[in-house]
Amino acid sequence: MGNEIKDYWDMRLLRVQENLRANNFDCRLAENPGRAKSLVLEEIIPEARPASISWGGSATFKETGLYDTLKDRTDMQVMDTFDKSRGPEANLELRRQALLADMFITGTNAVTEQGYLVNLDMIGNRVGALVFGPRKVIILCGRNKIVGDTDQAMERIKSYSAPANALRLQKKTPCIKTACCHDCESPERICNVWSITEKSFPKNRICVILINEDMGL
Repeated sequence: MGNEIKDYWDMRLLRVQENLRANNFDCRLAENPGRAKSLVLEEIIPEARPASISWGGSATFKETGLYDTLKDRTDMQVMDTFDKSRGPEANLELRRQALLADMFITGTNAVTEQGYLVNLDMIGNRVGALVFGPRKVIILCGRNKIVGDTDQAMERIKSYSAPANALRLQKKTPCIKTACCHDCESPERICNVWSITEKSFPKNRICVILINEDMGL
Protein backbone atom coordinates (compact mmCIF):
# COMPACT_ATOMS: atom_id res chain seq x y z
CA MET A 1 0.00 0.00 0.00
CA GLY A 2 1.36 3.38 -1.03
CA ASN A 3 0.31 6.85 -0.03
CA GLU A 4 -3.25 6.63 -1.31
CA ILE A 5 -4.85 7.03 2.14
CA LYS A 6 -2.75 10.10 2.89
CA ASP A 7 -3.47 11.49 -0.56
CA TYR A 8 -7.20 10.88 -0.09
CA TRP A 9 -7.35 12.76 3.21
CA ASP A 10 -5.06 15.54 2.00
CA MET A 11 -7.41 16.19 -0.92
CA ARG A 12 -10.60 15.88 1.11
CA LEU A 13 -9.43 18.12 3.94
CA LEU A 14 -8.23 20.72 1.45
CA ARG A 15 -11.66 20.73 -0.20
CA VAL A 16 -13.44 21.15 3.13
CA GLN A 17 -11.00 23.91 4.09
CA GLU A 18 -11.78 25.77 0.86
CA ASN A 19 -15.52 25.49 1.51
CA LEU A 20 -15.20 26.62 5.12
CA ARG A 21 -13.18 29.64 4.02
CA ALA A 22 -15.81 30.41 1.37
CA ASN A 23 -18.30 30.47 4.26
CA ASN A 24 -16.20 33.09 6.09
CA PHE A 25 -14.61 30.69 8.57
CA ASP A 26 -10.91 30.94 9.33
CA CYS A 27 -9.75 27.37 8.64
CA ARG A 28 -6.34 25.83 9.20
CA LEU A 29 -5.04 22.32 8.56
CA ALA A 30 -3.04 20.30 11.09
CA GLU A 31 -1.33 17.01 10.25
CA ASN A 32 -1.65 15.77 13.83
CA PRO A 33 -2.82 16.83 17.32
CA GLY A 34 0.57 18.28 18.14
CA ARG A 35 0.40 20.61 15.19
CA ALA A 36 -3.14 21.65 16.15
CA LYS A 37 -1.87 22.48 19.62
CA SER A 38 0.99 24.58 18.28
CA LEU A 39 -1.35 26.45 15.91
CA VAL A 40 -3.45 27.53 18.88
CA LEU A 41 -0.56 28.37 21.21
CA GLU A 42 1.89 29.90 18.73
CA GLU A 43 -0.37 31.50 16.14
CA ILE A 44 -4.02 31.98 17.07
CA ILE A 45 -3.65 33.11 20.70
CA PRO A 46 -0.84 35.59 19.88
CA GLU A 47 -2.95 36.93 16.97
CA ALA A 48 -6.11 37.35 19.08
CA ARG A 49 -4.41 38.36 22.37
CA PRO A 50 -7.36 37.31 24.54
CA ALA A 51 -7.67 38.69 28.05
CA SER A 52 -9.92 35.77 29.01
CA ILE A 53 -10.37 32.21 27.78
CA SER A 54 -12.73 29.31 28.35
CA TRP A 55 -13.95 26.13 26.68
CA GLY A 56 -16.86 23.79 26.13
CA GLY A 57 -17.11 20.02 26.36
CA SER A 58 -14.79 18.43 23.81
CA ALA A 59 -12.84 15.19 23.91
CA THR A 60 -10.70 16.47 21.04
CA PHE A 61 -9.69 19.54 23.07
CA LYS A 62 -8.35 17.28 25.80
CA GLU A 63 -6.72 14.87 23.34
CA THR A 64 -4.61 17.67 21.82
CA GLY A 65 -3.15 18.45 25.25
CA LEU A 66 -4.41 22.03 25.04
CA TYR A 67 -6.52 21.77 28.17
CA ASP A 68 -3.58 20.71 30.35
CA THR A 69 -1.52 23.57 28.95
CA LEU A 70 -4.12 26.34 29.08
CA LYS A 71 -5.78 25.68 32.43
CA ASP A 72 -2.73 26.96 34.32
CA ARG A 73 -2.04 30.07 32.21
CA THR A 74 -1.48 33.18 34.31
CA ASP A 75 -1.31 35.77 31.52
CA MET A 76 -5.08 35.74 31.01
CA GLN A 77 -8.25 35.02 32.96
CA VAL A 78 -8.94 31.30 32.71
CA MET A 79 -12.51 30.13 33.24
CA ASP A 80 -11.99 26.40 33.69
CA THR A 81 -15.44 24.88 33.25
CA PHE A 82 -13.96 21.38 33.45
CA ASP A 83 -12.95 21.91 37.08
CA LYS A 84 -15.66 20.25 39.18
CA SER A 85 -14.25 21.30 42.57
CA ARG A 86 -16.61 24.29 42.82
CA GLY A 87 -19.79 22.23 42.76
CA PRO A 88 -22.58 22.09 40.15
CA GLU A 89 -24.23 25.46 40.82
CA ALA A 90 -20.97 27.40 40.79
CA ASN A 91 -19.84 25.52 37.70
CA LEU A 92 -23.07 26.36 35.89
CA GLU A 93 -22.60 30.03 36.72
CA LEU A 94 -19.03 29.87 35.38
CA ARG A 95 -20.36 28.41 32.14
CA ARG A 96 -22.67 31.41 31.87
CA GLN A 97 -19.76 33.78 32.41
CA ALA A 98 -17.70 31.87 29.84
CA LEU A 99 -20.13 32.97 27.13
CA LEU A 100 -18.44 36.39 27.30
CA ALA A 101 -14.85 35.15 27.27
CA ASP A 102 -12.58 36.71 24.65
CA MET A 103 -11.72 33.24 23.36
CA PHE A 104 -13.70 30.00 23.53
CA ILE A 105 -12.37 26.59 22.47
CA THR A 106 -14.44 23.51 21.74
CA GLY A 107 -15.07 20.77 19.20
CA THR A 108 -17.83 20.04 16.72
CA ASN A 109 -20.01 16.97 16.32
CA ALA A 110 -19.80 17.16 12.53
CA VAL A 111 -18.62 19.32 9.64
CA THR A 112 -20.17 18.92 6.21
CA GLU A 113 -18.40 18.86 2.86
CA GLN A 114 -19.96 22.22 1.99
CA GLY A 115 -18.47 23.77 5.12
CA TYR A 116 -21.26 23.78 7.73
CA LEU A 117 -20.83 22.96 11.44
CA VAL A 118 -23.54 20.77 12.99
CA ASN A 119 -23.83 20.31 16.76
CA LEU A 120 -26.15 18.90 19.41
CA ASP A 121 -25.88 20.00 23.06
CA MET A 122 -27.28 19.10 26.45
CA ILE A 123 -27.49 22.52 28.14
CA GLY A 124 -26.46 24.69 25.19
CA ASN A 125 -23.35 26.42 26.54
CA ARG A 126 -21.19 25.06 23.74
CA VAL A 127 -23.52 25.99 20.88
CA GLY A 128 -24.39 29.23 22.68
CA ALA A 129 -20.74 30.33 22.57
CA LEU A 130 -20.45 29.18 18.98
CA VAL A 131 -23.41 31.32 17.93
CA PHE A 132 -22.69 34.52 19.87
CA GLY A 133 -20.64 35.92 22.73
CA PRO A 134 -16.91 35.15 22.67
CA ARG A 135 -14.89 37.34 20.33
CA LYS A 136 -12.97 34.35 18.95
CA VAL A 137 -14.07 30.71 18.79
CA ILE A 138 -11.70 27.86 18.00
CA ILE A 139 -13.16 24.58 16.76
CA LEU A 140 -10.93 21.50 16.90
CA CYS A 141 -12.12 18.86 14.44
CA GLY A 142 -10.75 15.42 13.62
CA ARG A 143 -11.18 14.12 10.08
CA ASN A 144 -13.68 11.51 11.31
CA LYS A 145 -16.22 14.30 11.83
CA ILE A 146 -16.47 15.10 8.09
CA VAL A 147 -19.76 14.06 6.47
CA GLY A 148 -21.48 14.69 3.16
CA ASP A 149 -24.33 16.97 4.22
CA THR A 150 -26.48 18.07 7.15
CA ASP A 151 -28.70 14.96 7.00
CA GLN A 152 -25.63 12.75 7.33
CA ALA A 153 -24.35 15.01 10.11
CA MET A 154 -27.53 14.58 12.12
CA GLU A 155 -27.55 10.84 11.52
CA ARG A 156 -23.92 10.59 12.68
CA ILE A 157 -24.67 12.57 15.82
CA LYS A 158 -27.81 10.69 16.85
CA SER A 159 -26.54 7.21 15.94
CA TYR A 160 -22.96 7.52 17.19
CA SER A 161 -21.77 10.75 18.81
CA ALA A 162 -24.63 11.15 21.28
CA PRO A 163 -24.69 7.54 22.59
CA ALA A 164 -20.89 7.49 22.77
CA ASN A 165 -20.82 10.79 24.66
CA ALA A 166 -23.55 9.59 27.03
CA LEU A 167 -21.35 6.58 27.78
CA ARG A 168 -18.30 8.81 28.25
CA LEU A 169 -20.21 11.08 30.64
CA GLN A 170 -21.87 8.12 32.42
CA LYS A 171 -25.37 9.50 31.90
CA LYS A 172 -28.45 7.57 32.98
CA THR A 173 -30.00 7.27 29.53
CA PRO A 174 -31.27 4.23 27.57
CA CYS A 175 -28.60 4.65 24.88
CA ILE A 176 -25.77 3.68 27.26
CA LYS A 177 -27.26 0.17 27.36
CA THR A 178 -28.09 -0.20 23.68
CA ALA A 179 -25.65 2.12 21.83
CA CYS A 180 -28.54 3.64 19.88
CA CYS A 181 -30.85 6.63 20.31
CA HIS A 182 -34.29 6.11 21.88
CA ASP A 183 -35.37 9.77 21.70
CA CYS A 184 -35.65 9.38 25.46
CA GLU A 185 -37.32 11.41 28.19
CA SER A 186 -34.49 10.92 30.67
CA PRO A 187 -33.65 13.91 32.92
CA GLU A 188 -30.02 13.29 31.91
CA ARG A 189 -30.73 13.36 28.16
CA ILE A 190 -27.86 15.13 26.38
CA CYS A 191 -29.69 15.67 23.07
CA ASN A 192 -31.53 18.96 23.59
CA VAL A 193 -30.20 21.84 21.48
CA TRP A 194 -29.33 21.67 17.77
CA SER A 195 -27.28 24.24 15.91
CA ILE A 196 -26.23 24.48 12.27
CA THR A 197 -23.61 27.12 11.54
CA GLU A 198 -23.55 27.84 7.81
CA LYS A 199 -21.28 30.88 7.93
CA SER A 200 -19.05 32.66 10.42
CA PHE A 201 -20.13 36.16 11.35
CA PRO A 202 -18.19 38.33 11.56
CA LYS A 203 -15.81 36.85 9.03
CA ASN A 204 -13.06 34.74 10.66
CA ARG A 205 -14.61 34.97 14.13
CA ILE A 206 -14.78 31.16 14.13
CA CYS A 207 -11.55 29.32 13.38
CA VAL A 208 -11.84 25.64 12.47
CA ILE A 209 -8.71 23.51 12.80
CA LEU A 210 -9.08 20.36 10.71
CA ILE A 211 -6.84 17.63 12.12
CA ASN A 212 -5.68 14.88 9.76
CA GLU A 213 -6.37 12.11 12.29
CA ASP A 214 -9.46 10.54 13.83
CA MET A 215 -10.12 12.39 17.08
CA GLY A 216 -12.91 12.70 19.59
CA LEU A 217 -16.43 11.37 19.14
